Amino acid sequence: MPKRLTIEWPDPAPFRSRDGAPIRLLAVSDVFEQTLIDARNRAAVSPIDLIVGCGDLDCDELAFIADGFNAPIVYVHGNHDTPERWRQCQSFCPDAIHSTAIFHRAGLSIAGLTWPGRPGKRGNRSERTAWSQAMRLATRRLGHFDPMIVMSHVPPLGAGDVPTDPYHRGFKGYRWLLEHLGPTLWLHGHTPPAATREWKIQVGTSTVVNVTGAVVIDLVPPTPETITARRARLRLTGRSRKTGVAREPEPPMEPEPPTEPEPPTEPEADL
Repeated sequence: MPKRLTIEWPDPAPFRSRDGAPIRLLAVSDVFEQTLIDARNRAAVSPIDLIVGCGDLDCDELAFIADGFNAPIVYVHGNHDTPERWRQCQSFCPDAIHSTAIFHRAGLSIAGLTWPGRPGKRGNRSERTAWSQAMRLATRRLGHFDPMIVMSHVPPLGAGDVPTDPYHRGFKGYRWLLEHLGPTLWLHGHTPPAATREWKIQVGTSTVVNVTGAVVIDLVPPTPETITARRARLRLTGRSRKTGVAREPEPPMEPEPPTEPEPPTEPEADL
């Protein structure tokens, strides 16, 4: 069965017409959760308000999950999601989120980050593309203070990744984005569960969750104490911007040395 997680959402606005009911997400990635085939198991975790896909599931698997729960779905592509693979399912699966696009579903702000590099068997990872994604999303969020969810295939560096494995190591640009934006939730896949001890970790006010397989996430309304603390942080943020308090210098955008053979250099696409 899917793992379960409850998160206190800091903004009361999405719950105003829900009579206190949580917003329930089903996050999936990489490995199809076989227990969801049984209708009784799906009923046990229903109703689902939104399905979030973090890459590397087949399009027919995503379509089955969306149909089985009769719920909307948003997802990003992973390193195995080649254009050839997805052209076959354009008629029955919605398009993936474009990288750094921000969607609003179930009253939530959700941003997607696709695999930053060339997908497929001869694919490569690109730290430069990850930095470009991070900078674009940070720019789009300027002046926006509502809590948000970031969904990516690969996790930030040192937050749910496998640092000793070059292919499953997180991205520096994503780590900068995590600390700069402080999203309430960062959902990712890619990391084999057997390679790490924790499937969820806390980084400041952000919860980073490895959703490989499936995770049911209940977002619950904030307590009065949480609302008060959030208002205080927003006031402090507003004063800092008005007085021109300098931000910490951004880390240098230096590409990592190659960790695996790569195809001949081509102009990088915005994946």
